[in-house]
Amino acid sequence: MPLLDVDELTVTFGGRGRRADRGRDRDRKPTEAAGPTEAAGPAEDTSVRAAGPAGPAEDTSVRAAGPAGPAGGNAVRAVNGVSFSVDEGQVVGLVGESGCGKSVTSLALMGLLPRKGATLGGRADFEGADLLAMGPRRIRDLRGSKLAMIFQDPLSSLNPVVPIGVQVTEILKRHRGMKGEAARKEAAQLLDRVGIPDPDRRLREYPHQLSGGMRQRALIAMAVACAPRLLIADEPTTALDVTIQAQILELLKELVDQEGTALLMITHDLGVVAGLCDQVNVLYAGKVVESSGRRELFAHPTHPYTHGLLGSIPRLDAPRGEPLNPIRGSINDQIAWADGCAFAPRCDRYEMGCLTGTPELTEPREAGHQARCVNPVLATTEVPA
Repeated sequence: MPLLDVDELTVTFGGRGRRADRGRDRDRKPTEAAGPTEAAGPAEDTSVRAAGPAGPAEDTSVRAAGPAGPAGGNAVRAVNGVSFSVDEGQVVGLVGESGCGKSVTSLALMGLLPRKGATLGGRADFEGADLLAMGPRRIRDLRGSKLAMIFQDPLSSLNPVVPIGVQVTEILKRHRGMKGEAARKEAAQLLDRVGIPDPDRRLREYPHQLSGGMRQRALIAMAVACAPRLLIADEPTTALDVTIQAQILELLKELVDQEGTALLMITHDLGVVAGLCDQVNVLYAGKVVESSGRRELFAHPTHPYTHGLLGSIPRLDAPRGEPLNPIRGSINDQIAWADGCAFAPRCDRYEMGCLTGTPELTEPREAGHQARCVNPVLATTEVPA
């Protein structure tokens, strides 16, 4: 049984969703929350022409909706029925452009979305209990101990008027029962472990006195302080230089290998995915469009969006001056999933079958490699250099 099993997670912003009582654990209980910045606003009225080499010859227009497609009225569904699982000692990646719902998914799992403005649905079973139905007190007991998260923006995640040492030792006191000098020494060891020089001095400093990279490493130290059962890392190495990035990734891998921690890695960096993740889930417009093992995904990307992401990466073996092959358009150029494939306005393999309702996750090539596409990329198609 997976340590974390997410089934049809949805997060809808806006509308008139009601929040159920979160003080009790119940099955499939909706809750309300206010969306962070990754959830985009109301649908735009933009006309996008979707055609390509595999598309029809006639003049066909695809109407673009908001970044995650409308959910009725002014509501926007930022996460649209996402399902995946994470086993002990496994690293699972969530990959996609900004606005696809990665951070919203992680905040929903941690119970960190505000209480008003949106509705949660689906299930997220962690050790047999639904995280989405837990009361505030119970999930606070899990956060920092069995559940931990490395946030994307350290400056807004740390308290600006509290020294770093107080923020790190608070976790040790709350979840490990440490006090006084013992907690301070353990905090200094944690800072040293993540590569912060002179940790004793840094414990007395405030977040604004640290560089962006040091703030990020302080967040990582707080997240790994209790060797959590599940660690969610939301772009953990974005603000770090290459050398420190390698150290942090090695630290996370060590935590997974030695402690059996399950790691959910949220990242834009496909290089990190290639070197760290066991299973990869590619998100687009709030849905998983491809799910596969790491090696199979990089060897044979099946969904045109995944194929485009890999083709956009600069290659060292490419001839000098050769241009990249980016995906055309932007995340705003999409249609609602209820009307067809949200990626159709940007897809070079678009055909009329793409507009006949939401495509299902199928296994076009082999068991365990799923793609949500009616016209998948052929196995013989090379990823563009």
